[in-house]
Formats: sequence, structure tokens, C-alpha cells
Amino acid sequence: MAMMRNLAASLVEHEVVKTTVEKGKELRRFIEPIITRAKEDTLHNRRQVISEIHSKSAASKLFSDLGPRFKETQGGYLRIIKAGFREGDKADMCFVELTIRETTDTPNEAVDTEETS
Repeated sequence: MAMMRNLAASLVEHEVVKTTVEKGKELRRFIEPIITRAKEDTLHNRRQVISEIHSKSAASKLFSDLGPRFKETQGGYLRIIKAGFREGDKADMCFVELTIRETTDTPNEAVDTEETS
């Protein structure tokens, strides 16, 4: 659960993260209801989102930026793009990104959540 919270906060902050496919699919199940809740800015919704992701800065970005951005969208807020295999253990890697992004980051500039040495 802590890993999903950290991945969700990183995704909200950077709008794209690089992780394994399994974590990416689980992240989609975790964060899509949170983005849906962020569409309507009420005190109850803010408290619910903060209790889920444990990050006030990510919650404020959700309600100020991402919620209005996805106001007209009825779901499908994330895109999973496969990115080959990790060098060490050949795990299937992917980029998880928001479907509607205002930044012009390329997937190569994504935040890598996997520590490689």
C-alpha cells in the first residue's frame, strides 16, 4: 500500500513514471478513482484523497490542476506504454503517464522509480 501511495504521488507530481508493468496496472486501479474524486473540489473529497495518498502537495495538485483538466473525461486517465525489459532481472518495464498532459516531457525524461546500480 505504501508503494502505491508513493507511485501515485510521483505520478501526480511528474505526470509520468517508469515502473514494471505489474505495478503500473495496479497503479491504474489505485489512482483512477482518486482522479475521479478530484474532479469535484469539496472538503470531503480533499480529506478522502489525502487519506489515500498521504501527500498534501500531491492532493493540492490533483484538485487545482488535474481535476479540472479531466473534468470532461469519463475515465481512462492513464496510459501504459511498454518500454522493454530491465537490465538486471529482465522485468517487463513500462511508462505510466496521464493521457492529457500539459508538459512536453518525452518518456525518456520520466521519473525512474526503479533503482538501478
